Amino acid sequence: MTTPTTERPLAVVTGASSGIGYELAVQFVEHGFDLVIAAEDDGIDLAAQKLRRQDGPHVWSVRVDLAREQGVAELVAAVTATGRPLDALALNAGRGAGGAFVGGTDLADELEIVDLNVRSTVHLAKRLLPGMVERGAGRVLFTSSIASTMPGPFQAVYNASKSFVQSFAEALRNELKDTGVTVTALMPGPTDTEFFDRADMEDTRVGSGKKDDPAEVAAQGFAAMMKGDQTVTAGSLMNKVQTAAGKIIPDKLKSEQHRRMAEPGSGH
Repeated sequence: MTTPTTERPLAVVTGASSGIGYELAVQFVEHGFDLVIAAEDDGIDLAAQKLRRQDGPHVWSVRVDLAREQGVAELVAAVTATGRPLDALALNAGRGAGGAFVGGTDLADELEIVDLNVRSTVHLAKRLLPGMVERGAGRVLFTSSIASTMPGPFQAVYNASKSFVQSFAEALRNELKDTGVTVTALMPGPTDTEFFDRADMEDTRVGSGKKDDPAEVAAQGFAAMMKGDQTVTAGSLMNKVQTAAGKIIPDKLKSEQHRRMAEPGSGH
């Protein structure tokens, strides 16, 4: 990996081939960062081509499966190979799977959600945060979800994974509060990405309903990260209302509400 001579800060964005991750990468480029972007699909190379600007920030693309330990190791090696300090880290990669936990989803899919959304997030943070803390500077953004605030019937493992990410981000923020490294949790609602197609949820009310613009969500997340905010509920006003209500509504009622939105066939 060749490293250009530059005074631009360096950022890493995972899950950057499309959706919120790609739009986060756009934000970094527009604000003068060099980038290492990662995803498992070949769209990551196309994303890098689109992000590169003449005489602009340098963009490295790394095609890796972060649901596998080897993929995490390869990304860390690619970041290290730049020979540059890491200024910002956006841990955005994640996936979901819709359907009943018993009889509706495959175990392999559920375990991959845990490996990608939870395990890789912990692994990458463990490997990349120490350098930031040692330097006494850095910005970290975790893509959580408003799903983290409620049990998720028919998305049981996904919602639980996002609850983990939210709790993990807020705990790290407290641990690092005197280090110069800030931690921000981005909490989008339903967003117009490939998520619902990949999760086989297009026939649900949430999958077929109105969604937020990923560019808007990413811009709000980037701004909050740069300000060092604790959390940002991005997208529509309804997302903010839902997040606020989630603090007072009992889990039993939130479960029923989620069931109505995520049950297969509910979109018809």
